[in-house]
Amino acid sequence: MSPVPATRPPAVAGMFYPGDAASLRDELATCLAAVPPAPTLESAPSGLLKALIVPHAGYIYSGGTAGHAYARLAPLAGRIRRVVLLGPCHRVSVHGLAAPTVRAFATPLGGIPLDRAALDLLADLPQVVASDAAHAEEHSLEVQLPFLQTVLGQFQLVPLAVGDASATDVAEVLERLWGGPETLIVISSDLSHFHGYREAQTIDNATAARILALEQLTSFEQACGALPINGLLAVARQRGLRIERVAQCNSGDTAGDKARVVGYASFALYESNADTADLGPALLVRARNAIAARLDQPTQAEAAHPALALPGATFVTLTQNGDLRGCIGSLEAHRPLDQDVRANAVAAAFRDPRFPPLTLAEFPRTRVEVSLLTTPVPMTFSSEADALRQLRPNVDGIILTAGQHRGTFLPQVWEQLPEPRQFLALLKQKAGLPTDWWSPEVKLQRYEVRKWKEATTK
Repeated sequence: MSPVPATRPPAVAGMFYPGDAASLRDELATCLAAVPPAPTLESAPSGLLKALIVPHAGYIYSGGTAGHAYARLAPLAGRIRRVVLLGPCHRVSVHGLAAPTVRAFATPLGGIPLDRAALDLLADLPQVVASDAAHAEEHSLEVQLPFLQTVLGQFQLVPLAVGDASATDVAEVLERLWGGPETLIVISSDLSHFHGYREAQTIDNATAARILALEQLTSFEQACGALPINGLLAVARQRGLRIERVAQCNSGDTAGDKARVVGYASFALYESNADTADLGPALLVRARNAIAARLDQPTQAEAAHPALALPGATFVTLTQNGDLRGCIGSLEAHRPLDQDVRANAVAAAFRDPRFPPLTLAEFPRTRVEVSLLTTPVPMTFSSEADALRQLRPNVDGIILTAGQHRGTFLPQVWEQLPEPRQFLALLKQKAGLPTDWWSPEVKLQRYEVRKWKEATTK
């Protein structure tokens, strides 16, 4: 058997895009300067550009549509150091998401190092498989690389070819690789295939409307990359990303006839650019004010914060002299953060079944803590022992579900229960199960939190 090469060479240079560096640079310059075609584009949301959805046909067909999105990355060349690139498999059948084993991908513009450390982070996920064959001739990822090299310069690549996988599978991978401002997510997909010009426009406009609403696509007829798109949209909805359509057309608008066209569109997704340093105080004052209002007490001034309008999941914990006095929260973001923290504060104070309702006399010596949860990610394990090995003390919040039984412990609970076996045993007890009980029906999800606590009681 031949050894695996250290670098994946270009497979579609000279077909989907020019094969020599000089001609390729000229073609890219044209694509990046393209004017977006109709329809009229939505105003760009404010925030940090986090993800792109771009087409992957030959540059003469979809290069302008992709280029107009990629042009937005030029100011971010110094910030983005890692690109997580997902696209559909066209040539090799894959169950899950295929990760390459090589060290670099090459184009006529040079080599791009792979972020092997990031790929190693996915090794325990059953939906991620190692397959160089899935990448060897795949164009959906390769055609994006010269664009990225041109606008970003130096970066590391995390390429994944998506085969038979659910939106949850893809979302779990994206959550693990999400990172911060240094990481860009790129999803490669065309829209409808081989319809007449007007029919394709109707289909693609409907598909674009679903994407703009962050709604899941239902068919590969809408987009060949529906699976990776759906994974991104699921995360975007949970994280409150804003989206805009950058450009849209079909091959009948560019270099093809109008009898059988392929649709193309590019989208940009943005995270809030709000400074999270002052989010904690904004949450804390709203939590205390919500309780004060129920007790007919004066409330404090509340500073505005853009993140408060985005979906968010919080837990509000009340303590007195270090002892728990109430804790209620949300496990999934289903309402604006402002509403969520107020509702959970009131519930923790007055509706925690473990405690009587908070009294006016207690309120001044009650300390408020707010935890902001990340999106829960399912864990995969073969046994209780395997699950215990995967727990990360002082990092993981855990949701346990078994039939109608459900319970969660925040990461803060590790301070009282630092040993994983005891942590899990008492979580089972909280869910209404025996501490020594186990069953294959047990499901575990993990999440992390950012937390803020009042410095002193009021």
